[in-house]
Amino acid sequence: MEEFLGAVGGFPGVVFSAALLVVIGFWLLVLFGGFDADGFDADADLGALGMGGVPVAVPVSLMVVIGWFTSVTGAVLLGRSGIKGVAHLAADGGVFLLSVLMAWWLTRSVVRPLAKLFPDEPGPSRQDFIGSTCTIRTGRVEAGFGQAEVTARDGSTAIVQVRQEGTDAFVAGSTALLYAYDDTGEFFLVAPYDAALDPGPGSGGA
Repeated sequence: MEEFLGAVGGFPGVVFSAALLVVIGFWLLVLFGGFDADGFDADADLGALGMGGVPVAVPVSLMVVIGWFTSVTGAVLLGRSGIKGVAHLAADGGVFLLSVLMAWWLTRSVVRPLAKLFPDEPGPSRQDFIGSTCTIRTGRVEAGFGQAEVTARDGSTAIVQVRQEGTDAFVAGSTALLYAYDDTGEFFLVAPYDAALDPGPGSGGA
């Protein structure tokens, strides 16, 4: 046990041990809803390292785990070798570099096939819903109140905030047309929907 603790707390293992604690804390926060994993890598791109196409939290976590295991194993073996002094320090540096390279190589090998599971196209944005029909889900729609359900092109549905500028009568279950979006208020403007004006299946109706 002392040998293991010495490898974990000494160089180079301590570098990866500290990073491993951060990774564990990060995934615990994600697990319990205290952090959004997608927000962590919104502007990150590991494509230059051969690890693009997946959320950056995945390859970073893999690299830390592999690097930790490699560095601790190397430190234990080095401790048993009996090397002392400057030679030991140089060997520690070699173990560190080897751990980094091994972590990068193995992580890249794992991430490449995983990248095929993550689509490159972004999900639907609110602007994509403009021109679509929706189903009113509240008993009324006014200038300051209203919700509706809209269906995206991929078949998923979303509840959105809707408002109207006129005095049209909207009731729950009725169909309306989303014709504009207010970025400040984060709501859609709706108008009564006339089935006779439906342009066809591409309209994005509910």
